[in-house]
Amino acid sequence: MESAKSAQKAWARTPLWKRAELLHKAAAILKEHKAPIAECLVKEIAKPAKDAVSEVVRSGDLVSYTAEEGVRILGEGKFLVSDSFPGNERTKYCLTSKIPLGVILAIPPFNYPVNLAVSKIAPALIAGNSLVLKPPTQGAVSCLHMVQCFHLAGFPKGLISCVTGKGSEIGDFLTMHPGVNCISFTGGDTGIAISKKAGMLPLQMELGGKDACIVLEDADLDLVAANIIKGGFSYSGQRCTAIKVVLVMESVADALVEKVKARVAKLRVGPPEDDCDITPVVTESSANFIEGLVMDAKEKGATFCQEYKREGNLIWPLLLDNVRPDMRIAWEEPFGPVLPVIRINSVEEGIHHCNASNFGLQGCVFTKDINKAVLISDAMETGTVQINSAPARGPDHFPFQGLKDSGIGSQGITNSINMMTKVKTTVINLPSPSYTMG
Repeated sequence: MESAKSAQKAWARTPLWKRAELLHKAAAILKEHKAPIAECLVKEIAKPAKDAVSEVVRSGDLVSYTAEEGVRILGEGKFLVSDSFPGNERTKYCLTSKIPLGVILAIPPFNYPVNLAVSKIAPALIAGNSLVLKPPTQGAVSCLHMVQCFHLAGFPKGLISCVTGKGSEIGDFLTMHPGVNCISFTGGDTGIAISKKAGMLPLQMELGGKDACIVLEDADLDLVAANIIKGGFSYSGQRCTAIKVVLVMESVADALVEKVKARVAKLRVGPPEDDCDITPVVTESSANFIEGLVMDAKEKGATFCQEYKREGNLIWPLLLDNVRPDMRIAWEEPFGPVLPVIRINSVEEGIHHCNASNFGLQGCVFTKDINKAVLISDAMETGTVQINSAPARGPDHFPFQGLKDSGIGSQGITNSINMMTKVKTTVINLPSPSYTMG
């Protein structure tokens, strides 16, 4: 914390073009090292090999884009004159600019330990901040390799520190440290506890979701089925923006369930090294939690479209039909390859279920009627609604935010840069009104 504080003072005096130049260099080094970093992601968090490589490449692109965007955003200020407000002559010139916050504490999650780390690191650095990164316990080695790329690029010593350890042991020390000026956290409900302890710090939080997929009667069911597979089962459902509940009109439910079942049967289950679609979930406790949701649904009469199968942390993909609101799986976030289907008799019923959730990250609606889609989007209490596609975070310059327990503030490159700065104002007072005649 002390080295971050002292390094930040010198870094804030580094010209903007130089900061951007170093970020571009770090992005290139990150892409050069995509193979070993991807290998770490495969071994640490069981991310399929192909997805692991694309995460690293995407992260490099994010860093470069942030450098470009930062030069534009931070290179411009604002000039205001006093006579635009009633009762004033033009005797005051107001100059505003964006200045760094200081030391940013960044805490990414296990599922995207590289990408969701650089989405915090790059905006912090271009804005003139220093950064302390607390990587996830699983994903820490990948994070260390990624941070090394920034060190190799020539960033000053102490500007980026990576502090490994369990959140239960070092979390409070970091989040409550008086040297921290801002916290950017992505994860689960730990973020709610952090926000209560953080006091007056600026917070950027993304805390999960129960993303609903509303399917209308006129939807293209093949498109819906493909997106349910992609949205519900990619990386074994361990994504904040995974489809977590399907709300389908009763008249097309049978047809949709059959199409999804056929696609689920084609998913490859096994080790991430073999680029399987479904790989082991991150921990045994996660697998046990998922199993608890499945057993609750079984006891309460859900229809199992596949046989429930588990070996250690590896859970086979499972579609649960005829799920009712009294089942835990209807509301809780499994973070695994288990997807509930709730049959609805009206659009209003689907919107009501979506909005009754304590989460509000993303949602999606499938229909050929754009007017209905927009009305439903406006009615859904979520940070983002995707029309005719599964929820997704990205491209990385798109705003990304949640309502209710899904988070505080907004991410996306531009929003993150703005969030990690504050406005500084200088007012020039003139002895008498001054007007340019033209």
